[in-house]
Amino acid sequence: MEKVFEGKVWKLGDDIDTDIIIPTQWVTLDTMEELKTHIFEPLRPELAASIRPGDIIVAGNNFGCGSSREQAPEGLSALKISCIIAKSFARIFFRNAINNGLLLIECPNLPDHCEEGDTVRVEINHCIYCNGKEYAIPSMPDNLFEIIKDGGLVKHMQKLNHLKQ
Repeated sequence: MEKVFEGKVWKLGDDIDTDIIIPTQWVTLDTMEELKTHIFEPLRPELAASIRPGDIIVAGNNFGCGSSREQAPEGLSALKISCIIAKSFARIFFRNAINNGLLLIECPNLPDHCEEGDTVRVEINHCIYCNGKEYAIPSMPDNLFEIIKDGGLVKHMQKLNHLKQ
């Protein structure tokens, strides 16, 4: 993962809970390859098949609310999106996302000023560019970025301890 990247926007609204991200009936599937095909199924059944590696999800307030089901960030990571940009995130989801190597960026203004299909450029620790405008984002500590870049906390610790992955 680079600190500067671009991606196509897929737009969602407020209060996207973990039951919308991955419905309960699919959490026992054997592989992430199977599970990821059901991401956002209750809201937009076609979305998981439409998302391409490097795409970016942009959402409103309270993304990831609901249960602390770890399959939600795992399934999103399996889609190989670059990141999720939202006005705000549920705290447990935020931590689970980091642990699974999923980059989350809080940006309260961008969701109101972009449309699905737009391209956004993200510059970690600087800003997001979309449609000729610049949106401030909080900086990210280097150690946190390294965990995400390494694919999550377990893979990061394996790398630090020189263990086979």
